[in-house]
Amino acid sequence: MALVNPHGGGALKPLLLHGKELAAERARAATLPRIRVSSREKGDIIMLGIGGFTPLDGFMTRADWEGVCDGMKMANGLFWPIPITLSVDEVVADSIKTGADIALVDPDSDEILATMRVSEKYDIDKAHECAMVFKTTDLEHPGVKMVMEQGDINLAGPVKVLSQGEFPAKYGELFMTPAQTRALFESYGWSKVAAFQTRNPMHRSHEYLAKVAIETCDGVMIHSLLGNLKPGDIPAEVRAKAIGTLIEKYFVKKTVVQAGYPLDMRYAGPREALLHALFRQNYGCSHLIVGRDHAGVGSYYGPFDAHHIFDEIPKGSLETQPLKIDWTFWCYQCGGMASARTCPHGDKERLLVSGTKLRKALSEGAEVAAEFSRPEVMAILREYYAGLTEKVEVKLVGHSAR
Repeated sequence: MALVNPHGGGALKPLLLHGKELAAERARAATLPRIRVSSREKGDIIMLGIGGFTPLDGFMTRADWEGVCDGMKMANGLFWPIPITLSVDEVVADSIKTGADIALVDPDSDEILATMRVSEKYDIDKAHECAMVFKTTDLEHPGVKMVMEQGDINLAGPVKVLSQGEFPAKYGELFMTPAQTRALFESYGWSKVAAFQTRNPMHRSHEYLAKVAIETCDGVMIHSLLGNLKPGDIPAEVRAKAIGTLIEKYFVKKTVVQAGYPLDMRYAGPREALLHALFRQNYGCSHLIVGRDHAGVGSYYGPFDAHHIFDEIPKGSLETQPLKIDWTFWCYQCGGMASARTCPHGDKERLLVSGTKLRKALSEGAEVAAEFSRPEVMAILREYYAGLTEKVEVKLVGHSAR
């Protein structure tokens, strides 16, 4: 059997230029007006470049934006759950003519990430986008805050991607393109591959979910977010080290691939679960593990809203399908990890394992039950949090010295 097709049914469509074409476009880009993009937009550009957002050719038009917000489909009918847009303020928009070429610049450096031909400029109702995508307009929601703080005008048009930013150099082999993961899966003889989405180090519940998937699939790709997170989340380097140790110590060889992707979290809950499935299809995954509160934040979504949304989209929207997993926990009576579908015991026998609880305990220096996480993982995380404490103490000493 073959791997699933890229989204849209065609071939992968990476927009990253190479060789002489890249050199020529970089030279041309140096002469163009520059727009500094946001961190989220940078991640989107790099995903366009590596083919993660196949078959998009750039940033969405007004018709696409409206269709995606209101019905999760672009103007051409292609299923897409979250807008992929580039925004600027009115002053910048007024300085750019429709049909002009611009250079899109990294927010953290002067590197030109891409060039773009501006096919359209359009204003948007940001509150409407938030209500549709995030199901809330509450500014305490990090995704809502991000959208409401962006410019009022969207620029649409095709892009030519010139860089993958710092990701290849910073993360090495962890940063893999869809073409690379597909080639690796094929070399292993895999066709049925489950993606495990994570922005956290893997605790025992995550490990359980991955192993459940391995029982029914050829393998699992643990796919870790490398872009920006909300404050308090654990950095990608620490997360990757902890996951790598877990894979080495507790998984059968060649049943797991660890990789990373360059997006920022949007915290869009159910809609983001659909986006996660969509671009995992491009990476070659036939399934996405969807557990409790997938891509959620706070209490904005029900614990299994991300399960239900896969049943609400039109049949055939995605080839990649969800592996829906119920509440998972350590059961003292069962003597191991279990789910609400497999464990008959009451709440008093259950230890609910969550990344939020783990981060809180570690940040406060509290004891963490052995059933929460593997000791090798805990050692890496405690080392990281001890380093944070040392930095705070150094700052406090420096402040008092003044």
